[in-house]
Amino acid sequence: MKILIVGGSGTIGSRVSAHFSKKHEVIIAGRNSGDVTLDMTDSQSIKTMFEKIGNVDALVCTAGDAKWAEFDALTEEDFYIGIKSKLMGQVNLVRIGKEYMNPGGSFTLSTGILADHPVLMTTSAAMVNGAIHSFVKAACLELKDNIRINAVSSGLVEDAVEHYESYFPGHNPIPMGKVVNGFVKSVEGASTGEIIRMYDNC
Repeated sequence: MKILIVGGSGTIGSRVSAHFSKKHEVIIAGRNSGDVTLDMTDSQSIKTMFEKIGNVDALVCTAGDAKWAEFDALTEEDFYIGIKSKLMGQVNLVRIGKEYMNPGGSFTLSTGILADHPVLMTTSAAMVNGAIHSFVKAACLELKDNIRINAVSSGLVEDAVEHYESYFPGHNPIPMGKVVNGFVKSVEGASTGEIIRMYDNC
């Protein structure tokens, strides 16, 4: 398969890219690094990227920003960071990318545990994650040519414990191999419209 991984150089993306590159052709897209550059907040940038790389068999997104701050401190513009990047960025990857997806291909988006178990300072991020879940469940009903779509929802991953552990008191870090398997299930499996939750009791 020819797999496009948006954010393939990041904490999770690099592990996902390394796994899929063992058996598949992997193209990494990133804002500042990768095989192709991409600003996922810009629809024209997404179109330009697809015109450059052509059709793909799978698209995996492990990128997207959202503002973390106390609710009282969040401005309208702060909320738009997550809406423009993690939410609409991924929506537009699907909206535009479906024209470049080979029949039977798949989209795998990324969300996170905050959709189900928010913690302090994550109102914006939790909102965006929940919206993506709803998008996946609805979009799967209308994608043509047997194209599938799922979301992988992870908790605090082992490789990010040092930076984010203080935000998730009492949470059990998720092994990176388990996280990668969520993406494998989506790309190489047959499910669609699924939120693949990689956490049990946090």
